Amino acid sequence: MSGPDTAVEAEEEQERDAAAAWTADDDWTDEALALLRALRAPHRRNRAKQVAFALYCTVLLLVVWGGIPSLGLFLQASMGADYTGYGPGLLAGLPSGTAAAGLAVLLLAVRDGLWRGPVVPPRATTDWLLAHPVRPRPVLRPWFWLSCALALFPGLVAALGGTVALGLTVRTGLPAALAWCLVGGACLPLLGVCAGLLVQRDPRAAHWARRLTPYATALVVALAVQSALAVAGHPVHWLERVELWSGPWGWAGIAALAPTPAAVPGGLLAAALLVVPTALALVLADRAVATVSLALLRERARTAAGVLAALRTVELRAARLAVSSASGEGSRLRVRLPAPRRPWLVLYWRDTLSLLRTPARLGRAVLLAVPALLCAVPASDARGLLSWAVTGLALLFGYLALAQLLEPARIETDDVRRSSWSPYPFAGLMLRHAVVPTVLGLLLGTAGAVAVLALGGGATAWLALPAVPPLVAAGLVNACRGAARNDLLYRSPQPSGGSTGVLMFTAWYAAGPAVTVPLLALPLSVVLRGGPGVGPLPVAAFGLLLAAALLQWARLRATALPRQARPATAAARA
Repeated sequence: MSGPDTAVEAEEEQERDAAAAWTADDDWTDEALALLRALRAPHRRNRAKQVAFALYCTVLLLVVWGGIPSLGLFLQASMGADYTGYGPGLLAGLPSGTAAAGLAVLLLAVRDGLWRGPVVPPRATTDWLLAHPVRPRPVLRPWFWLSCALALFPGLVAALGGTVALGLTVRTGLPAALAWCLVGGACLPLLGVCAGLLVQRDPRAAHWARRLTPYATALVVALAVQSALAVAGHPVHWLERVELWSGPWGWAGIAALAPTPAAVPGGLLAAALLVVPTALALVLADRAVATVSLALLRERARTAAGVLAALRTVELRAARLAVSSASGEGSRLRVRLPAPRRPWLVLYWRDTLSLLRTPARLGRAVLLAVPALLCAVPASDARGLLSWAVTGLALLFGYLALAQLLEPARIETDDVRRSSWSPYPFAGLMLRHAVVPTVLGLLLGTAGAVAVLALGGGATAWLALPAVPPLVAAGLVNACRGAARNDLLYRSPQPSGGSTGVLMFTAWYAAGPAVTVPLLALPLSVVLRGGPGVGPLPVAAFGLLLAAALLQWARLRATALPRQARPATAAARA
């Protein structure tokens, strides 16, 4: 048994002994909570003001960016504008699309339960208050219901968005559309919170959540692909019926379709199947809140505080690594490859072995390549700026897919002292880290092009291959950016005209894709839509030239990293 597990079990044993040591006569829960309420009254008032201001800003943004444009569309529809042409496509994609969205909501809630969970009080509560003879249920229940309220808010926003879409494109009555959309918009987030609590408190549920996550993620992507194919005119009705009745993610789709011409028989039954289990799950979860162990609460509170601190300092990688470590994603497969006989192959052998031992990254790369292909297909039919934007979105997904394969390079830059084993200069070592991702990206692009051709696509599908080297080089530029430049957030070239620090930090943080995606999208969009004057060969040549320029940029950044690390190393030794 490992050391941390033994320590946690010992702490839980001490908790049980402490709980058994005091009786109901020693219970001071009500008095302690009343005293804390009185002491925290000024802080609670300030906190309420902050929450009210944040809620006001959120509602204002939703009204400005959602409510007013929606009202304008309804006014245009009342004056003769016709949006019903989008109705058939919406109804065709709704069954698989709602199933994908519903399953994604539940999956995110379950994944949240692996590292944080819906019951995470502050560290002061877990380290001090719950260590005293107080009943945990009155202390923990408010945090559970706060998580329910926070999860319910985006569900309500999604229900309002669905109501507007159905009212404009299908001419459904707004009260009926809102009522039916609220069934899924309210029940699915609450079911997700209950599932997250189960994963948080039960190690067996957490184990199965980790094991089933890859399959659930693949299913979400498959449902999204099926929805896109249905919108394109290739629905599979019998499969959609199976998906709609397969679980809560599909019952929400049946409820959303109930007031439309594409209604599926059994809408009331689907609504009942959602509402009744949700209410029952909330009751059971409310009773199970007190069974979460104090040791687990302390661990989750520390993890949440660390992630929040990393986000406040814009250390996104540190936050991501903390979440991955807490959710159990650090496990690696025991995969072996024959050791190379030539010394210059050792680096590529290490990179390949590192990716094979973390199959989750390879899986994410494959899954992110799917929306890249789905976005590239409609780019051939779009025109003008829309074609450029859709092509850019496809390239962005392609970049995110290839960035998953650059983790060995990012690990190298986390601590430049790790490169002491290498006979190459640090800049040369970083450039060599791009070889394995490029080869794997070319294989992935070839598989995607073959799939598009098999489905009846054109020869332009092979343009995915020349896009791989510049996207990998862009990822290497980002991997060599070094420590976070938080000072950029507080700089402004024009103080009188407002701060531009956020834009400057974003430009520094995402410099590689911010330069590569727009430059590469322009010629690719022209070729995809069959424009004159640009062919595949010039685009391939441009991609190679862009990749060479980005690799030179990455080399310059990598050359500066050891110099930046020396002051920090000297300070640590001092």
